[in-house]
Amino acid sequence: MHLTPPAIAVEKLVKRYKTATAVDGISFQLPSGSITGLLGGNGAGKTTTIAMIMGLVSPTAGSVAVLGAQMPKQRYRVLHRMNFESPYVDMPMRLTVRQNLSVFAQLYGVADIAGRIAQLAADLDLTGFLDRPAGKLSAGQKTRVSLAKSLLNKPDVLLLDEPTASLDPDTADWVRSHLERYRVETSATILLASHNMNEVERMCERVIIMKKGRVEDDDTPARLLARYGRETLEDVFLDVARGRDREVMA
Repeated sequence: MHLTPPAIAVEKLVKRYKTATAVDGISFQLPSGSITGLLGGNGAGKTTTIAMIMGLVSPTAGSVAVLGAQMPKQRYRVLHRMNFESPYVDMPMRLTVRQNLSVFAQLYGVADIAGRIAQLAADLDLTGFLDRPAGKLSAGQKTRVSLAKSLLNKPDVLLLDEPTASLDPDTADWVRSHLERYRVETSATILLASHNMNEVERMCERVIIMKKGRVEDDDTPARLLARYGRETLEDVFLDVARGRDREVMA
């Protein structure tokens, strides 16, 4: 029987710097079409893990494979099938939204650039400010443009870092709904790093919790709640972050 390889495979991954170990021997596999939350406090190793998955940082030890390609050595085999979104990464402020998206579309090798931008503008409600400089956008508008950028190449693997940070509840819900539709329609694999526990609980089928560079726990939201005897994922997160004992469940 032919088995489909995982979209992301992380095996005994380590990243050491001169004075610190950012990631300390973590392993996990994400199947195609899944959405997984990556949780952890500041300094837990989430950003470094994502950077190694993207092929931007070389591991000290262990391995990362994305869509069957070893990262970072074989990253050029799959870069056109991946993308990354974060509201903390600004686009050139003087360029208009359309110009920014056009530049990134060329970098991603998008065939019909004008058509793809028009489609995303309609889907993400960008039409009214496509020709406005990126520096003149509101926080919600910038987030929608950042999301559009990450979807230009219709990625099979999408890495998200706090995608709804600083958004009002209505806009944040709108962004989450679009991401959920995109995953269902395309079978994309999504790894979501977020401090918004409600967002993770709503969107993710699985949650990986990191602490001090290691995977502290890894399960479905429902099982984590049961195991720690908590009603919210935020309480589970605080238990892990503060080293409190979890409930022993039968």
